[in-house]
Amino acid sequence: MPSFADSDVVVGMDVSKNTIVAGVLTGGGVPVVESLSADEASVRRFFQRFDDPRTVSACYEAGPTGYDLHRLLTSMGVHCVVVAPSLIPKGPGDRVKTDKRDARRLAVLHEAGLLTPIRVPNPREEAVRDLCRTRADLVGDVTQAKNRLFAFMLRHGRVWRDGRQWTMKHRRWVAAQTFDDPALATTFGYYRANLETRETMLHEIEADLAVWFDREPFGAQVARLAAYRGFTHQGALMLAAEVCDWRRFASARHFMGFVGLTPSEYSSGDTTRRGRITKAGNAHLRSQLNEAAWAYSHQPHVGPGIAARQQGLPPEVIARSWNAQQRLCRRYRHLAERNPTRTSSSPRWHASSPGSCGPR
Repeated sequence: MPSFADSDVVVGMDVSKNTIVAGVLTGGGVPVVESLSADEASVRRFFQRFDDPRTVSACYEAGPTGYDLHRLLTSMGVHCVVVAPSLIPKGPGDRVKTDKRDARRLAVLHEAGLLTPIRVPNPREEAVRDLCRTRADLVGDVTQAKNRLFAFMLRHGRVWRDGRQWTMKHRRWVAAQTFDDPALATTFGYYRANLETRETMLHEIEADLAVWFDREPFGAQVARLAAYRGFTHQGALMLAAEVCDWRRFASARHFMGFVGLTPSEYSSGDTTRRGRITKAGNAHLRSQLNEAAWAYSHQPHVGPGIAARQQGLPPEVIARSWNAQQRLCRRYRHLAERNPTRTSSSPRWHASSPGSCGPR
């Protein structure tokens, strides 16, 4: 087994649940590939073979294994980066993928400086981010439980025709439903209990998230973001937890590329072709921003909710929030006038009234 002593070393790692395949590159040439267990003791033994950990530069792809490996190597003095998988260069004719090939390629590309590192959150940032993502999962579970209950009632002729669903009036109507058949009554009870359980869990996790609205490292960000229309404190915390450090984005266009809200493009010569948004970035951020954007289809207005969230904030933050309302509403109106068929189906917009950004 080589010692890799007295030389600068680049290590590319293909990391999975149980094993790590490491491609070790010393002084150019072809990386030497080794496999090791993914437990902490094995990783420590592997990197302790190098005389000076500060001469080792390691990398691995961001993925389901998280950032514990990065934190372990950093604590040992190894320079470690986590790279964005979607931005790893790949040849158009490369159709073979194995762990060993991936490890070799990472080592070579890392030495050449062709990999794009991501920002690794600290443990507290990651913990709050996971809590925010848990809430998003529960929101999906609640929606699924509602759909299942709705589909069950529809199959048996129980159709609500008195306004919107899941209002207090609709919930009272659902609670009053009865079924003569014992099996149907039991099924109905399970569907209702499943929905109530998910909604209770959602309320509890939202209460747990509320304590982080004014705590570090997100308190200042949440206060500023919640001053904008379309963001409650919940949405602002999710946005802050996903981004963490806004200073890493040089411009709004750079941030949109990170989120995946920039249009795709395939242009060559005299031909320019632009398509739908790339959706190549952070899906959690993109979903939150899409939801918040619909608020700007209404006429600019500061309601009691926004006014309460803006209490005590610097005047320049409030001014930017108001300017954002005006600019984005004008932008929505301009896009709707260019293509009214794409927006006429939305209840937030009346395409035949170009002078208003408000509801019908």
